[in-house]
This record gives sequence, structure tokens and C-alpha cells, in this order.
Amino acid sequence: MVTGRLRVVIVKTHLYIGLSLGLLFIMLGLTGTTIAWRDELDALINPELLTATAEVPMPLAPATIKAVAGRLEADPRYGRPRMLMLPSSPREVFVAWYPLKGPGGEGRSRQVMVDPVTLAVKGERIWGQPGLSRPLLMPTLFQLHHYLLSGETGRTILGVTGMLVLVLVVAGVLLWLPKPRPRALLRAFRISHGGSWSRFNYSLHRTAGIFAAPVLATMAFSGWYLNLPKWVTPIVASVMTVTPPGKPVSAPAPAGTPLLDITQAVAAARGLYPAAEVTRVSFPRKPGDPFEVRLRQPGEVRRDTGATRLWLDAHTGQRVAVRDPLKAPAGDTFLNWMYPLHTGEAFGLPGRIFISVFGLAPLAFGLTGFLIWWKRRRGHRRHVARTMARAQVGGVRGA
Repeated sequence: MVTGRLRVVIVKTHLYIGLSLGLLFIMLGLTGTTIAWRDELDALINPELLTATAEVPMPLAPATIKAVAGRLEADPRYGRPRMLMLPSSPREVFVAWYPLKGPGGEGRSRQVMVDPVTLAVKGERIWGQPGLSRPLLMPTLFQLHHYLLSGETGRTILGVTGMLVLVLVVAGVLLWLPKPRPRALLRAFRISHGGSWSRFNYSLHRTAGIFAAPVLATMAFSGWYLNLPKWVTPIVASVMTVTPPGKPVSAPAPAGTPLLDITQAVAAARGLYPAAEVTRVSFPRKPGDPFEVRLRQPGEVRRDTGATRLWLDAHTGQRVAVRDPLKAPAGDTFLNWMYPLHTGEAFGLPGRIFISVFGLAPLAFGLTGFLIWWKRRRGHRRHVARTMARAQVGGVRGA
């Protein structure tokens, strides 16, 4: 149990962080509840954009991948994309990403959706452009949750918010610690009413908070890392092995040597990881750039696009570098868990459902915490008023 001046400091820390970040914390919880199902909701409200006309056999045939890439490259409106996302289910479409250049293009990309059956362009949208239309709704919620619709500035604000919420949770746990007595310990885990709504509200906030603290701390820390990895990675690297950052490059090639096409890059990746599914391919953009292929191996905690990253020489298809989450050092493994823990996908459908429901927790804690503060604030005002009234009465009598 924390007592004395230290407790006062902890109480004020918990209070001020909660009051200053409460609305932002609630917004993150509610948007997180929604974007936990981002892909499913996006396809549901935009079937004409994101659903193929018929099922395509999985895994994708090389001919299908080559046909889609060729369709884009042959069209002067599109050309070779920066990245091509492959369907992960039989009714999904290919999504090609093109960076936007010029003023207003920072942090935004042009998405072009191609039907794998007809090779028709089903439509396009600007990823990162806010809007409430059906095509832009889910991307806007995603950008709000991850960037506050403000690019890198918003990302920094959310990273600092994650760090402060972690402090908030630790302070709450310290304030919860009961006296080392059986009765006090039992009371600390009990929600009581006793005919008083304020007592019920306080005990609900306190007791529910200690049960939610591990998840809240995980969400806060992972949010801090995902938005400000340059702050968190050195901390993790101080106690665990983390692979140093680096940019793989292709070996110099003789003049006129052609680049591999996408089917050759995918075939090379499948040859190295025959049990994995290729989820996206990033194309070389300038001399020296390799192909970057994202794969999902069986057993990965990142269950959507996977976390296996393979860099292939742009001319030979030879492996240049790889980040394999199943063979990663301890620090990399710890950090690789952050995103799937944050989204709940680390534990499959039950995990996503849990995270989606848990997104309501910030609203509950924000409301109960505000009511606790408001009651104490009113009580403090009444106490000050009574004290001043007594002082005035005493002054009159003294006169």
C-alpha cells in the first residue's frame, strides 16, 4: 500500500493524465473496436470495389498474378505499382498501391482494385484521404486511430499518449494496492454498493481497473511502440537481442540486365518458403532496390499479412535478406507480438472479439473516473465554503 506524499503524487499523476487524455483515450478505444474488423467491414460496405466477380483457386496461380500485373503495367493510367497486395481468400481482389507525389501527397497512396477473374479495374480510392463516403469510411477510421488524420504529427502524439497511458495504468495499480490484511485484500476485489451510488462507482472503477490493467498496459505499450518505434526499440534492445535496422540492396547488374517480373519473384519466394502464403510484393523503385516479398507462414502470430519479410535480388531472385519471425531473436519476437496483440489477431477470432469488446473499456473508465473526480471536486468546494463561513462568523464574534 502506498501512503504519504508519494501517494499524493501518484493520485495527481493518475488524475491529470486521465482528465487530459480521457477523450482521446475513449476515441482510440471506440475506433479500435471498429477497425478490429476493418477488412470485413470494408468489403461488406464496398462489395463493388473489394469483392471479385467469382472465386479464384487458392493459392493463386502464377498466370493470374502475371495477368494482373501486366494489365496494370500496360495501362498508362497506372503502370507498375509500388506494391501489389494479393488476395488472401477466393473472393478478394488485387490491390495496387501507387504513391502520390506533389503537395498534399505525403502519407497518401492511390489504391487501384483489380478483379482477378475479369482483370477489370473495379475502382480506386485515395488511402489517407479523410471522408465519410463508403469507400473512404474505413480508411478514415484507420487513419484517425493511427494518425489522428494528421500524418506523422498525429502519430507522434499517439505514441506519447501510449506512453502516458502506460504511466496512468501503473499509477492506478499502485493506488489499488490494499493493506496486507485478508479483509483489505478481499475488499479490494469486491464491487460494493451499500446504498451509495458514489461508493458503487468508486469500487467499480477500482476493482474493474485492476482486472483490466494487464490488457490496458499491453495496449498502451504496443501503441507506444507502433507509433514511436525509435523510442521503444532501444529500450527493448538494452535487455534483449534486436536485429539492427538496415536496408537490403541488390547486387550491381550488367547494363541492360532486365528486372525479374512479379511471377519470378513470387516463384523464388515460394521456393524458399513453400509452406507460406505470399501476401504482398513491393517492386524495386530505383537501381539497387530489391524486391520485398511479404509472406505468412503457418504458426505466425501475425495472421493477416504475416510478418515474414524476404528481400530478393531484383535481377537474379537470390535471397538478399530475410526477417523470419519463427527464427527471430528474443527482442525481435517480443516486438513482433506488439501489433497482433494490439489488434487481437494473435489469438485468432476469439482474440479479435475480445479486443473489440474491450474497446469499450476506456469509455467505462473515463466515465467512472470523471464521476469520482466530480464528486470529490464538489466535496472540496463545500468544505472550502464551510471553512470560509466559519472564519467569517468567528471574525464577527471577535469584533
